[in-house]
Amino acid sequence: MAPVADKLAKKRLAIVADGVLQSIPFAALADPNVKAPSPYQPLIVNHEIVNLPSVTALATQRQRLSERSVAPKTLAVLADPVFEATDERLTNKPPVLAPELDLNRSSLQRALKNLNRNGLSRLKGTRKEAEAILKLVSPQESIHAYDFDANYNFIINPELKKYRFLLLATHGIVDTKNPELSGIVLSQVDKQGQPVEKGYLRLGDIFNLDLGAELVVLSACDTGLGKDVKGEGLIGLTRGLMYAGSKRALVSLWQIDDIGTSKLMPKFYEAVLKGKSSTTALREAQLKLWQGKDWHEPYYWAAFTLQGDWR
Repeated sequence: MAPVADKLAKKRLAIVADGVLQSIPFAALADPNVKAPSPYQPLIVNHEIVNLPSVTALATQRQRLSERSVAPKTLAVLADPVFEATDERLTNKPPVLAPELDLNRSSLQRALKNLNRNGLSRLKGTRKEAEAILKLVSPQESIHAYDFDANYNFIINPELKKYRFLLLATHGIVDTKNPELSGIVLSQVDKQGQPVEKGYLRLGDIFNLDLGAELVVLSACDTGLGKDVKGEGLIGLTRGLMYAGSKRALVSLWQIDDIGTSKLMPKFYEAVLKGKSSTTALREAQLKLWQGKDWHEPYYWAAFTLQGDWR
């Protein structure tokens, strides 16, 4: 950042990156205007930071959504799905699951194999995260789905279009080799422990959603990544959500810490629900973790990046 240090002042930084630069957590870069031997100071101390696929994409999205009315309700949350038939929430555990052959589940298995991941562990922190955020909103203005209800039907329900903010706190899968296999993991089994027909929201499904959201938060690992296609940029979950109607998305650049994220997200949402912009809210939440004792390392807060329109 040194070549442009004298131009930064305390301005908002809109980053249009290319190639491997798209995976850099700019929020955590050292501020070039803070000279040694001063201690490390990340860019977010003096700057709001937002990432854009391109200036053209921003202009197109603004034009497309300019006449859309604001969604009437506030917050929809999906968190803590059931991934395994051995989950403690199942009272009657089936001894053996039948072999899975359907396309939806095989896509998930192929994506996990491409990423060298074995299985999906429960994310208990997502429940705490969701409950803390829902306390900030009246029950009449919110809807939520936990456990077995955190499923495919909840995501595709047309009612979801009525909510301005959407939080998906679960595993995200981004396959950079085969982006069409990317998706969001939902409950894999029903209350009887049997495999559900659709437990994986694939990228194609996301493109076909009809959202009215001002912001979608994917509180999951690696959700800001994708396949870099020449002339197109990153093809991944963020692109799908914006195509589906979300003005902006909050996504991550690496495998985030479950507990650390449950500390950051309520702070972020508290600021957003008070009317602050998403860029301001993210900066404030990240700064609170950085300035604290237990979560100050960039690993805990710098993974999250805001993509899309900052207005």
